[in-house]
Amino acid sequence: MHANVGSVDKIIRIIAGVAILAAGFFFQSWWGLIGIVPLATALIGVCPAYMPFGLSTCKVDLPAKPE
Repeated sequence: MHANVGSVDKIIRIIAGVAILAAGFFFQSWWGLIGIVPLATALIGVCPAYMPFGLSTCKVDLPAKPE
């Protein structure tokens, strides 16, 4: 599997994951465990939902332009 989660995407996923976990803890709900998904995808760097669509938020290095 190739990484398909870029740095900005990782930061957003970490913030969202922590917020969801905190809300679940605050409201004493098991639904807060859903926050593990964005945290895991941010830490692994791969989002399985992106794969079928060929999406990637990673920076792509373009080859140097010949002169």
